[in-house]
Amino acid sequence: MIEIALYQPDIAGNAGTIARMAACFGLPVTIIEPAGFAWTDSALRRAGMDYLAAAGLRRSPSWADFQAGCASRRVVLLTTQADENYLDFQFRHGDILLLGRESAGVPDEVHAAVQRRITIRMKPGMRSLNVAMACAMVTGEALRQLA
Repeated sequence: MIEIALYQPDIAGNAGTIARMAACFGLPVTIIEPAGFAWTDSALRRAGMDYLAAAGLRRSPSWADFQAGCASRRVVLLTTQADENYLDFQFRHGDILLLGRESAGVPDEVHAAVQRRITIRMKPGMRSLNVAMACAMVTGEALRQLA
């Protein structure tokens, strides 16, 4: 099993979409706070629909608390600042897929703390994909490898 973690997400709709996808595959999702939206945000509920209750959605009050809770697991950061393509990466059971904020990614301290960094190769000149789309692509590959 893998897990998904969202570092201080900005957009409730993206978090809800990721939670819905995770619920469909039986994967837990942790939101590392502070989030840029309230847990009662209608966009979170709209995107997550009635899947939020099944999503195994958890909250971590800070990056430090999140780290303490996953010290024995490999954290894999999805970032545009990596050289390793996610298609060449060997996922393992227990990996935590970490995605950054839509507006700013993750700070340098988080980059330094994770065990691995992977990217989705894109056409030159393109900045990034929507975080929910990137999460779905990489989650799909991880699940394919671990099936």
